[in-house]
Amino acid sequence: MALLDVRTAYPRFAPKPSSRPPLRVALFSGNYDCVRDGANQALNRLVAYLLAEGRAEVRVYSPRAPRQAFASVGEVRAVRSLSLPGRPEYRLALGFTREARADFDDFRPDIVHLSAPDLLGRQAQKYARARGIPVVASLHTRFETYADYYRLSFLRPVIERYLDRFYGDCDLILAPTRPIAQSLAAAHGRERVAIWGRGVERRLFHPALRSEALRAGHGYGPDDIVPLFFGRLVVEKGLGVFADTIAALREAGHRMRPLVVGEGPARGWIERRLPDAVFTGHLEGLELGRTIASADILINPSVTEAFGNVNLEAMASGLAVVSADVASAAALIEHGRTGLLVPAHDAAAFAGAAENLIRDATLRRRLGRAAGDEAGRHRWDDVLGAVLESYRRCLGHVPVRQAA
Repeated sequence: MALLDVRTAYPRFAPKPSSRPPLRVALFSGNYDCVRDGANQALNRLVAYLLAEGRAEVRVYSPRAPRQAFASVGEVRAVRSLSLPGRPEYRLALGFTREARADFDDFRPDIVHLSAPDLLGRQAQKYARARGIPVVASLHTRFETYADYYRLSFLRPVIERYLDRFYGDCDLILAPTRPIAQSLAAAHGRERVAIWGRGVERRLFHPALRSEALRAGHGYGPDDIVPLFFGRLVVEKGLGVFADTIAALREAGHRMRPLVVGEGPARGWIERRLPDAVFTGHLEGLELGRTIASADILINPSVTEAFGNVNLEAMASGLAVVSADVASAAALIEHGRTGLLVPAHDAAAFAGAAENLIRDATLRRRLGRAAGDEAGRHRWDDVLGAVLESYRRCLGHVPVRQAA
């Protein structure tokens, strides 16, 4: 699959001539274009922004899959990797090899950006620091939470200690939300933490894209309340809690036929739990936006996200959101005004909140309108510009803004 042309993929970021020498950024990613998820989409959008108008030269070091999950942006240097057992869509980098180091030295980056705390990122971190190159790390996933979903909870303290060392050895940490920034600042110092949030494309996620014809095509009537699961179909996204929530709503007498948007290795499992649900598979572009806007309530039980793109895109689409009350969700949602937050892992609490929205159409619509207004504040140009500003501050061009 060919590399994506920034001029067609992100027309607002199309490159323009510049007389300034661009910054050279070496970006290290665990799976830059192997898996289509929120983290990789954000990284590709960042690279597109940096390449535009000659803001920076970027070289990406990442595992490559035999088939790319999507056409990626920029110049990617493949590093040696293996597929993970049972999860072949993910690749595990075998470290910062001699060939990759030689390429890195030839590129002569001004700054190193690490997006994953894997072996590749850790070795690149040490290599850069030994050469006096500033290192920035961005946090995209709460990896410590994964252990709970794979019966490895006993490893969580070990993972947490490793992550603390990894982020502690960076010059600057880009946190996705203010609560996470405050936690990192308490551990590593306010002057070493900045915020890189996420934006939303309002042309793709907007209440105006709601389609009664699309709903009818999936067998929903005008008065049906459609609960939505939106994201990769993997167990760590809380699929079990979602299925239990639907079961509890049905036991309470509500005719529930959920809409499941996404693809992943756990699709067969969730199809067996919810055999009458509508499964769309992977969607993108306007088809995705119309489908999300045509649901009524997002039920998001995931606790692994560092930001929560799913919540933001559903909010932008005018949906009432019921989300696990974790830091990423609390940073986006004001409980009772722009959505509802419930205790994580508690299917009964999710069902209770969803039932309130089913019974109270006025509340459901009020939350959806307020959510759409709030989502409109998250603009990609602003959040990507903040990353470039953080690079320059890390290089000492201006003081680093402290995390509040």
